[in-house]
Amino acid sequence: MGPTSAYYEPALDAFPAEQGHSGVLRVALAQISPALGDRERNLALHLAQIEAARRQQADLIVFPELSLTGYFVRDMVPDLALSPTGPVIGRLIEAAGPTSLVAGLVEESPRHRFFNAAFFAEGGRIVHLHRKVYLPTYGLFDEQRYFAAGERIEAFDTARFGRVGMLICEDFWHLSAAAIMQAEEVDLLICPANSPARGVDGPHIGTAQTYQQLCTAFAQLLGAVVVFVNRVGFEDGLCFWGGSMAVGPDGRTIAKAPMLDEALTLAVFDTAELRRQRLITPLARDERLLLTIEELNRIKRQRYEC
Repeated sequence: MGPTSAYYEPALDAFPAEQGHSGVLRVALAQISPALGDRERNLALHLAQIEAARRQQADLIVFPELSLTGYFVRDMVPDLALSPTGPVIGRLIEAAGPTSLVAGLVEESPRHRFFNAAFFAEGGRIVHLHRKVYLPTYGLFDEQRYFAAGERIEAFDTARFGRVGMLICEDFWHLSAAAIMQAEEVDLLICPANSPARGVDGPHIGTAQTYQQLCTAFAQLLGAVVVFVNRVGFEDGLCFWGGSMAVGPDGRTIAKAPMLDEALTLAVFDTAELRRQRLITPLARDERLLLTIEELNRIKRQRYEC
C-alpha cells in the first residue's frame, strides 16, 4: 500500500544500490502471441516461458497485457475471467518458484465486476494487483464496453526490486499516471501492453516509435528502470508488433526484443545505476509534490466546483 506521509522513505534493506552497493538483476521479457479465448493453450505457453526464464536464471519474468486470454475478448469476458487467488494463477506462481512474475488476466472481483488486470507475484504470493485505469474506447478499441475501470495507481514494495509500479498499456500514455509514479519514487516501472500497429509508414510503426519515446522519457524523469512488454501475432485482423524493451534510468535501452516475432529476451541491469543517475540528475529530490497537489486542487475547484 502507498505511504501515509507526503514523502516515501525506503526501508534500510530496500534496493541495495540505494545503500551504495551494486546488485545485478535479470528480467525476462516474455513477448508471446496468446491465442484469443484459449486459456488452456495460453497457460501452457506461460508455463513453457517460465521454465525457459528460470533456466536463464531470471529474477523476474514479465508477460504482456491480457496474456492469459488474448486482447479482443469482448463477450467472452465472463467466461475467461479468473480470480487472482484461483488455481490457474496459483499454478503459474508455483511454476515460477523463486522467480518473480507479472502476467495479465481478465479478473473477476468478488462483486462480479470484470477488470483488465495484471498481477505481480513474489515469494509464492501475489503482492500487488493493478487494474487498468484508462480504458481506450476510440478507433479500434472498445474496452469500456466490457471492463470496469481501475480506481488506483499505486506503487508497492518488493524484496528484490525495491519500489515497483505497474501501468497497463493505455495507462502509460497518460502523464498523470507517470506523475503519480514519480511521486511514489519507484525504482522499477512495468508496462504490460497489447499495442497493435498503427501509423504504419513503410518500415516505421508509429505506435512503436511512441512507446520508445515514452519509455525513454519516463525512465529519465523517474530515475527508474522501465520495462515494457508487448505481445505479437495477429488477432481480429490486427498485427501486434512486439518490440518489448527495458530502458535504464539514463534513457539507454538495456535490451530490446525483435519486432513481430515471439521471443524471450533477457534484460540485465545493475541497480547501482539508479544511485549514479539520481546523483547526476536528482529530479525526485527537487520535486515539489505539495505544490503539485495544491495546483491540481486549484484546477479542480475552477473546473468542477464553479
